[in-house]
Amino acid sequence: MENIQKNIGVNLKNIRKSRGYSLDTAADITGVSKAMLGQIERGESNPTVTTLWKIATGLQVSFSSLISEQPSEVLHVDLQSISPIIECNGNYRVYPTFPFDPRKKFEIFIVEIEPGCQHTADKHNEGVEEYVTVMSGTLEMLIGEQYIQIAQGNSLRFLANKAHTYKNSVTEVIRLQVVMYYP
Repeated sequence: MENIQKNIGVNLKNIRKSRGYSLDTAADITGVSKAMLGQIERGESNPTVTTLWKIATGLQVSFSSLISEQPSEVLHVDLQSISPIIECNGNYRVYPTFPFDPRKKFEIFIVEIEPGCQHTADKHNEGVEEYVTVMSGTLEMLIGEQYIQIAQGNSLRFLANKAHTYKNSVTEVIRLQVVMYYP
């Protein structure tokens, strides 16, 4: 519970200061007393859901923007610490290095494809885009009816609203970075 109190306090203070509001102004806008807002910002008070809704409504922000944890300025991701999502009997591995975060519109994966492996992904929702960069090997892709071969160091962007296949026809593991963008 202490972490959420801290998150609320930090978020409230950041939102208030980003708008140039004093505690007095924020109190007038939200209908929550200056003393209570100060206590919340310092993490000394555990506000009720009703109080949080009053603050969110008054500041015209989402409820979740008050309670969500702020990302650190630097996040180092160790690939070996990520449990991969496995397909094709372990021959197609997806490492979610930066999983989807509702505050962002993308997620990033590292994908490893063993020799001879082929994986077909179902179509995604309208407007979803994939950005693929081949880090090692040569990737073959079939996007709808279009065949594309992508060599190491090259990239591809496509609308992912149709089935698409990733294929490794070479004798070495292919490694990709995939960025999924959601409109």
